[in-house]
Amino acid sequence: MTRDFVGYGAEPPHAGWPGNARIAVNFVINFEEGSELSYPAGDGVSETGLTEMPGSDLGVRGRDLGAESMFEYGARVGFWRLHRIFARFRLPVTIFGCARAFEANPPAAAAIAASDWDICSHGYRWTNHPGLAEDEERRQIAAAVDLIRKTTGKSAAGWYCRYAPSENTRRLLVEHGGFLYDSDTYNDELPYWVRVGDKPHLVVPYSLTTNDSKFGRGVFGSGEDFFAFLRDSFDLLYDEGAERPRMMSVGLHMRLTGHPGRAQALIRFIEHILAHSHVWVCRREDIARHWIARFPPPG
Repeated sequence: MTRDFVGYGAEPPHAGWPGNARIAVNFVINFEEGSELSYPAGDGVSETGLTEMPGSDLGVRGRDLGAESMFEYGARVGFWRLHRIFARFRLPVTIFGCARAFEANPPAAAAIAASDWDICSHGYRWTNHPGLAEDEERRQIAAAVDLIRKTTGKSAAGWYCRYAPSENTRRLLVEHGGFLYDSDTYNDELPYWVRVGDKPHLVVPYSLTTNDSKFGRGVFGSGEDFFAFLRDSFDLLYDEGAERPRMMSVGLHMRLTGHPGRAQALIRFIEHILAHSHVWVCRREDIARHWIARFPPPG
């Protein structure tokens, strides 16, 4: 994998979003709860990532029932609150879904199956891909695809690892086939093409900037922090979009934004963007298909 510090440079392509939109906004719900490392799953450790106690050493040795219950909140309560919000505003959503999380929560998987939401595979489980042996990573990619289809009846249009891919991930995705894109990068505000071997492959970048994971890292304190940052990010992109339309990914976690004070910030942001014309709220699959049609792979 080579690095590219130039990208589109000073003159990015005009995205030509539908309806002459200045900005494409994609809401992402990270569906991870039930796939994380845990003692009941036989991992010998309790996952504490993106919980209410980031980086705290509370003296828990062995199984952490507090952390487990915070993950359970995301599945039991948080998902349904977010589901109600997006249903109320009739907005599409992309699910970054871990396959084992769908298996752990059949009612939520059924609700996603009944919706027009698209799915981007977030892995077989919510674990790190760097360091996986190539054969094991290949097995997990295939297992994730199969289990997502089995539990939701939908095919995963894209792929996104937990935080970062391995050096083999993109090649293995192309080898497996069936993916429109991957989102395993944070380096742009527009999709772009790469070559993997002799094949073109679409990348639809994601963002950890306009992302509620900052609550789990102690950056955002209140819902007001989250709303203000999302609003300001949207406003600048909207203004720039008169000449250079871009995309904005808003990353949400059920165990974070699923709580009332943060969910209220999400509602305020939705109301803010809906007060603007020339906004395309869309699924990630929609962005990928639009880019493929408007900007076919070079060569």
